[in-house]
Amino acid sequence: MRHGYDESGRGDYDDERGHGGPYARGGGRGGRPRGRGVPDGLLVGLIGFLLGLTLVVWTATGLGGLLAHGGWPSGVTYTGTPLALRHLITAPHDVAAAWPGTPKGELSGYGLFWGLFIGELMVLLVLAIFALGTLTRYRAVRAARRAQRRAPADGAGRPGPVGPAGAETAAPAAAPAAPVPAPAVPQVPVAEPPPAAGPLPEQRGTAPAAGPAAVPVVVAAPAVAPEPTLPRVEFGSDRAVTRAAALAAATAAPGPLVLATTDPALWAETKDARAKLGPVLAYDPAHRLDTPARLRWSPTAGCEEIGTAAARAAALLAPVRPASALDSAVADAAQTLLRCWLHAAALDGRPFRQLHRWAHAAGGAQEPVRILRTDAKASAGQAGELESVLTAHAERREMAKELVGRALAALSSVHIRDASNPLRSDALVLESFVAEGGTLYLVGESIEDPRTDPGAMPLLTALLSHVVEHGRRMAERSSAGRLDPPLTLVLDDVAALAPLPALPGLLQTGQERGLLTLATMRSREQARARWPQDFAPA
Repeated sequence: MRHGYDESGRGDYDDERGHGGPYARGGGRGGRPRGRGVPDGLLVGLIGFLLGLTLVVWTATGLGGLLAHGGWPSGVTYTGTPLALRHLITAPHDVAAAWPGTPKGELSGYGLFWGLFIGELMVLLVLAIFALGTLTRYRAVRAARRAQRRAPADGAGRPGPVGPAGAETAAPAAAPAAPVPAPAVPQVPVAEPPPAAGPLPEQRGTAPAAGPAAVPVVVAAPAVAPEPTLPRVEFGSDRAVTRAAALAAATAAPGPLVLATTDPALWAETKDARAKLGPVLAYDPAHRLDTPARLRWSPTAGCEEIGTAAARAAALLAPVRPASALDSAVADAAQTLLRCWLHAAALDGRPFRQLHRWAHAAGGAQEPVRILRTDAKASAGQAGELESVLTAHAERREMAKELVGRALAALSSVHIRDASNPLRSDALVLESFVAEGGTLYLVGESIEDPRTDPGAMPLLTALLSHVVEHGRRMAERSSAGRLDPPLTLVLDDVAALAPLPALPGLLQTGQERGLLTLATMRSREQARARWPQDFAPA
């Protein structure tokens, strides 16, 4: 009996106090898990924070004394900083009491001390955030590289599908080899989809194999190539048809866009969609658009180079240049005048409206001659050419000046003068909108006879020529020799808006450089009147 009691008592004791009792670690009925205490990481972080705070207080005190009195305060040591920090927590304004072993005259005021303290904390916080961001980015890059290296290996080592799907794939290849009599309705395992079927991303077929196992072949669906529509010229007397063509080309432009039009509705219908792709600029010297944000551009920009000045003069005179060969001498004299004036104005920093004054000066303006003679950057020989025109036959000189004055007659308008007085930001956005995939709108009035009253047509033609030349130079600087994505030029009613001298060349060779052009005109006769040597009779 006693032995049985002892056995039962020992067993009860073991159940309650032994390994299987309620006080066993981590389990048992009514058992409690062992307490875990403070994590080691938290303790290390707290110690590091206190050491860093002590270092910041010590350096702030020393730097404050150095800035205030020119020397590090005596007695300010790192070992005495914890007591000073404790005192500063209770009395933030009493810096001298926090360092009793340091003369008060060597310490800075509390304002400088706390300013340095907060500044050091901010610097440390920024450095910590930067370090964490760099570390996180480095880990993400490493993880992505490991995933890329692992993906090809996993794809190559993964076995093909085995089971019912594999049997269904292999069965069609083995079926033709079996001597089965031809049924009434032949069963084809894999059939080509009819043309009317819906588009499929890919089609699976079976390749003819000599062995019993068939290898699935992935056949990519044929891509639909876009129909090449540019460059081209759209002739039509129906304004709705040519407008629809211009709208479609502007909507489908894959990259930067230049839209020159006489219809403000094209700007209103496309500006919001184009604003999502890049910056939107609007050159509207006649104020036909309902917008306060208008681009301003001076035709003298870049004319420090004589080549640019010559191209600019030709573009400005294009709308008013006489078509008769008998007037070619007058036209050449006017182009020489305008080229030299543009060159002189650009070298001397004169505004574009100064050319209007020179054109209407009595006898002949001698100021541009003086600029071209005295400026070291002036192109050689330009002063002599200008003086020869001014001192030549008086009648030819006056006719040439009259032709230049007619091209610049729009400068008498306040809006035109304002549009020719750009800010620095205007020049920057004009040079960068092609690279940023932006849009440039050139809007003006439709003028059928510009030789009598060209309005803003010379300015629009000059700006359009400048943008085309800028795009051509960007294409030449690129490695491929062309713009990618291409620059789309939608020139709506271009003969009555801006008769671009380079239009025939754009239509012939522009596509090779990534300059896609759509030009709409009323008729072939209108095109022949502007470009008589390039648009022959149909």
